[in-house]
Amino acid sequence: MNKEAITAIVSAKLKLIRTERGYTQDKMAEVIGLSKKTLVQIEKERSAAGWTTAAAICALFRDSDILQSALGGDPVEIAELAAHETISRPNAREKTMGGRLWWHELDSQSGIRLQQNVISGHYRVLDAEDYRLFSTYDAAEAEEHFQHHLKSKKGE
Repeated sequence: MNKEAITAIVSAKLKLIRTERGYTQDKMAEVIGLSKKTLVQIEKERSAAGWTTAAAICALFRDSDILQSALGGDPVEIAELAAHETISRPNAREKTMGGRLWWHELDSQSGIRLQQNVISGHYRVLDAEDYRLFSTYDAAEAEEHFQHHLKSKKGE
């Protein structure tokens, strides 16, 4: 999923995200830094949010069920991947839900798991405690990191 796809999804779901939170148009516009007029234009699908606005919505409404369902998981992770193409922070200890929703398990060995998101198509490597070690849209790169973490695990 790229920036344009995320922007389109966020734009299409903006009104639902706002009503899910119980915000008025005035409050939502204030929170995300838009004029009310611009917010109304996006909600009426007369214009689309820009990338900066979409990324802000992903961050500020990270816990939105609507946004998570539309993007297939953590909105911040999806936006970050679109911006950087790869996330590798094995020491950051970012806890996930373990892939109970939106994930297809591709491989699992020695507590290390390789998964693919069924909505966005991106890949991630998790440890035995469901912490994210690596994320990317590149299947070969995901497999490479999966094998790297397996070797590291076996070397412990």
